[in-house]
Amino acid sequence: MSQIVYLRMKKNVEMTYLKEVHLKDIAYISTSSSQLKRKLEKTPVYRVTKKDRNIVIIDSFLVIDHLSQEHENLEFQLVGPTHTIIRIKKHKKPPNKMIVVIVWLLLFIGTGMTIMNFHYDVSMQEVQQKLHFLLTGEENRYPLWIQIPYSFGLGIGMLLFFNHWFSKRFNEEPSPLEVEIFNYQQDLDQYVGYYENKLNDTKPFH
Repeated sequence: MSQIVYLRMKKNVEMTYLKEVHLKDIAYISTSSSQLKRKLEKTPVYRVTKKDRNIVIIDSFLVIDHLSQEHENLEFQLVGPTHTIIRIKKHKKPPNKMIVVIVWLLLFIGTGMTIMNFHYDVSMQEVQQKLHFLLTGEENRYPLWIQIPYSFGLGIGMLLFFNHWFSKRFNEEPSPLEVEIFNYQQDLDQYVGYYENKLNDTKPFH
């Protein structure tokens, strides 16, 4: 009776050029023999080269076919994803501080203008003036006791909404922005896996 080996492909991995890809880099392995597991983990399945550009798709069917040829006495069973997306990292230069400052200023000014235009559209100042009149019975063009706490509350609310203070996270829950980025990444991976499977015309090497 052949021994069963379970494989679960990793969804995403990052590597560099001229990197030999081993089975442990792209898949989790489970088997009853620890010695066999270590041997399988070192099995080469691909080599990343410069012609691969920035994305390589490793299909689980070709991986299992390659392993079955080398280990005829083993039965490989796939659990989970059907392919692994290898994202090739390029050596990037550190960002220019001047560009970072310019971009930060543009975002800061743009965000401030957006908030001010929103408050102008909804007549926030008139609402605060009417609220002051309802509570005090007096008219005041600048009800600062309402406007100042409101301004602080707006900033604090944005911090709590995005769940970040620079690199510090307030709690374990992801922010709405992180959820949207995750959903976008999932859709992108699904697209890449469907349309850009580069292993359709290549084979794992021995």
